[in-house]
Amino acid sequence: MALMKWSPPKEIERWFEDFFEEPFLPRMWRKFPRLRRLRELEEISPSVDMFDKKDEIVVKAEIPGVEKENISISLSDNMLTIKGEMKKEEEVKEEDYYYSERSYGSFSRSLNLPAKVQAEKIKASFKNGILEIHLPKAEEAKPKEIKVEVK
Repeated sequence: MALMKWSPPKEIERWFEDFFEEPFLPRMWRKFPRLRRLRELEEISPSVDMFDKKDEIVVKAEIPGVEKENISISLSDNMLTIKGEMKKEEEVKEEDYYYSERSYGSFSRSLNLPAKVQAEKIKASFKNGILEIHLPKAEEAKPKEIKVEVK
């Protein structure tokens, strides 16, 4: 048996790369299969961008793998709520998996809007996994420009 020189910096560097390569819980699920039940507690929440244009607020949400029929949008007390469900395409037995990192199930994301909007004029589109919502501002929320004459 040949002796190999231990190189602490390289070993520690490799250990850190392995540790931070992927999220902690999925790695632990592979090592300890009973922890897979914790996956049910993992929250599904779409990533969202919200920005302000002069006359409207625009919200873009990433919702890949969801059919548009499984998405609902509601507005209540200046709170925009996006709900939906990610469904599995096929049923695979748990013991047949090598990796199981995708999340399935219902999700909900609520956003406080920075200005009052006209609920009856809200428009939404869904293309390539991106939900885009245009929320026209109410008249009192739009910026007003006042010209002042200097004498």
